[in-house]
Amino acid sequence: MVQHVKLIATAAMGLESVVANEVRDLGYEVEVDNGKVLFNAPISAIPRCNLWLRTADRVKLLIGEFKAMTFDELFENTKALPWENFITEDGQFPVSGKSIKSTLYSVPDCQAIVKKAMAERLKLKYGLATKMSESGAVYKVEVAIHKDKVTLTLDTSGSGLHKRGYRVGQGEAPLKETMAAALIKLTNWKPDHMLIDPFCGSGTIPIEAALIGQNIAPGFNREFASEKWDFIKSNYWEQAFEEAEDKANYDQKLTIIGSDIDHSMIKISKDNAKEAGLGDLIEWKQMQVKDLFIRNEYGYIIGNPPYGQRIGDKKTVAGLYKDLGTIMKEHPTWSVYILTAFTEFEKQYGQKATKKRKLFNGFIQTNYYQYFGKR
Repeated sequence: MVQHVKLIATAAMGLESVVANEVRDLGYEVEVDNGKVLFNAPISAIPRCNLWLRTADRVKLLIGEFKAMTFDELFENTKALPWENFITEDGQFPVSGKSIKSTLYSVPDCQAIVKKAMAERLKLKYGLATKMSESGAVYKVEVAIHKDKVTLTLDTSGSGLHKRGYRVGQGEAPLKETMAAALIKLTNWKPDHMLIDPFCGSGTIPIEAALIGQNIAPGFNREFASEKWDFIKSNYWEQAFEEAEDKANYDQKLTIIGSDIDHSMIKISKDNAKEAGLGDLIEWKQMQVKDLFIRNEYGYIIGNPPYGQRIGDKKTVAGLYKDLGTIMKEHPTWSVYILTAFTEFEKQYGQKATKKRKLFNGFIQTNYYQYFGKR
């Protein structure tokens, strides 16, 4: 019976260090690589990481790595791996794949070979003379080849970890929940400080802030593919959910405000917050940025405003940034964090950022402009 495994928490470009810190906070030692964080851990880490990681995209279980430049090498090395330790006799094992800068560049062929090698191994181990039924739990396999190095993994998450289960509505370009959580994690905001998102859209940043503020596990209200896997004892899941319930601080008072110029977005935000179980914990306002009123001495602005990428939008967006900069000049003790692809942001805002971090919002290259408030 497998007791320890190697896990991979995948991360958006630029967020590896944020994901690594989250994994460390759960008690595991990590190795950071491009787009991923690797760590050895007991089986019980699979439920815990899926429940608690706010900024990772997925949690994958590493089955094996090897070099392969021919289809024979791919087949034999795949067949040599102990798939029976993880996949049941009736398990479904669809194979997806990708190949970058490798001799074996045909992804469909690589997928078919991995599938065949796995099937032969499993049939031999389970003493099956005929085709496997594949009628049970789903074990999504990925074959990833980079510079002839093959990595074979099982996806423990199922749907991406950004799918928290609370989004009942969204706008045209919703911010991923994992990215919203990362934007908050990249600040030193604490629950006892006010937080305002003046461009809240469907409410993702305020909702993620409330979940962080009350230490609510982001995966608490959803299901994961690995919940149905036999080699993970059901009590590991029970323990993980109990830990999440015990660590939640529902009594933590919060002052979080989400505002947007579009009243329909405010309605969607309210619906999403309600679905997240946050009820009236967040204050929602329909208003323009220029009407933003700051009443506390200290606080945080965290926002993902429009980028002005469509023809005709640039002037409007520049005006938004100028309005925000004018208001925040009067509040030097506040910290401001803005994610945008608008290249002239600092010019329009009227101030050079204290710090700038390059991030990818989906496939869009952006900068996270950070202005630290005076203490």
